[in-house]
Amino acid sequence: MDGMIGLREIRRKKKYSQLKVALDLSISREAISYYENGKRSPDLHMLVTLSEYFNVSIDYLITGKEFSPKN
Repeated sequence: MDGMIGLREIRRKKKYSQLKVALDLSISREAISYYENGKRSPDLHMLVTLSEYFNVSIDYLITGKEFSPKN
């Protein structure tokens, strides 16, 4: 995995620092950095938590794009 492209994008769009997100979600700033840079992958619970926190889909967090079904 190259990192969670959408996580970095939405965090920057909202002008949130990694530290703010980390403090709000009670995780380390390093964890957010690792998720964004692909050094670590969040578990399913954290994916759902991040999705709810930023009000975006899990697909968006991972790819930077909303899911679009293939016909």
